Amino acid sequence: MIFEQIASGGCLSYLVGCADTRSAALIDPQLSLVDRYLGLAAREALRIRYVLDTHTHADHFSATRELARQLGVPVVMHRESPAPFVDMRMGDGEMLAVGKLRMQVLHTPGHTRDSMCLRIDDRLFTGDTLLIGGTGRTDLPTGDPEALYQSLFDKVLKLDPNLFVFPAHDYKGHQQSTLRDEIAQNPRLKVRGRAEFVELMNSLNLGMPTHITEALRTNMSGGKTVAQLLAEAAAKVPFMSLDELRARSERRDEDLIVLDVREREAFESGHVPGARLLPRGQLELRVNKELPDPTRRIVVYCEIGQISTLAAATLREMGYQRAVAIDGGMKAWVAAGYPVEAGSAAPR
Repeated sequence: MIFEQIASGGCLSYLVGCADTRSAALIDPQLSLVDRYLGLAAREALRIRYVLDTHTHADHFSATRELARQLGVPVVMHRESPAPFVDMRMGDGEMLAVGKLRMQVLHTPGHTRDSMCLRIDDRLFTGDTLLIGGTGRTDLPTGDPEALYQSLFDKVLKLDPNLFVFPAHDYKGHQQSTLRDEIAQNPRLKVRGRAEFVELMNSLNLGMPTHITEALRTNMSGGKTVAQLLAEAAAKVPFMSLDELRARSERRDEDLIVLDVREREAFESGHVPGARLLPRGQLELRVNKELPDPTRRIVVYCEIGQISTLAAATLREMGYQRAVAIDGGMKAWVAAGYPVEAGSAAPR
């Protein structure tokens, strides 16, 4: 077996390959690490055949859909997964052939309804069902402490105690454990029965993961993250520096329209001299009236440079091929000490 554990910010993903056939599977990949996975596979001369998520993640963005698109391979999850883009839905006890390796699915609901563990030879990839020194939480959507108790005590902990445990998360620098060690040392497995375990899980009072709404939205639907939208927009538009905008503003470039896409209150508190106001939320509805000449050069800015990038990309899609975004925003303009106008003197 060829095996790589990839750690990032407490999240763990795994590249597992067959040494004979060079076929591989990628377990719980993160969207921010796509290039790293591809580089690892290339280094080991592996062909990724499957991308898998052990469950619907709420704390990071899954890379399964993006990798499946790039590599032309199926996304694999348990059949309870709500994600519409899953290509291969597997049930408890079924196996996936990765070259000469066999990956067996164990349905282990509790952390989420679609949680599963994956057993390959002497290794058990436990997702968020069993962590090193802990377990997955049960207070997120489709979590169920009673189901997690059953998954752990009636299924996972009855497996070979010599199995190595590789979870989807660890925040203390651990790389692996064994079932034997978890049975002996994991405090959440020391309960005296189902009721005590349920009470324990219900009293954890944990904080919500960062970006939980966005992570669940994208991982459940296959929609795009804000970072993806910004990256795609940035790839479609040129940028202008603050220095260049200042120079052109000072010499009153007649061909240039400076467009502020913030809300009116922000605009009136201070804007680039001569800028026009057209809030991003009204752009598509008012663009024909406010910008009747699609051949004009339009420089778009916002507060920090993100909304303006999206707005410039939208303008280009609508036919304003000379639209560009400012590399920065009003905040950077003010920090640079450049001139600012206040009030609503500029046209609506």
